[in-house]
Amino acid sequence: MDFTIEYYSEAVQDEILNLPDSLAARFIVLTRRITAVGPNLGPPHTDAFGNGLFELRLKGQDGIARVFFCTLVGRRVMMLHSFVKKTQKAPPREIELARNRMKEVKHANP
Repeated sequence: MDFTIEYYSEAVQDEILNLPDSLAARFIVLTRRITAVGPNLGPPHTDAFGNGLFELRLKGQDGIARVFFCTLVGRRVMMLHSFVKKTQKAPPREIELARNRMKEVKHANP
């Protein structure tokens, strides 16, 4: 049985699909792989942030982006937040936003 990809909101989906072309294309390739084999693609594609939060690491000729996601019961993967990286480390506010959305989603989907 395949995994399904869901989005925290329509705005998050639009934000991801409106990434620069090479990053959006990489997102599509990696999410197809996630639906087929699951969310643990391993380095360099995914990384764990702890407590159930993960990042999808997108790299293309347009730069580097990250998409935070979590998993839910029923082989569901919830895309929570994305941003284009401009610094070496992910900004704390980006991580905190993703963590808050994950808590909200997990509370609504026990």
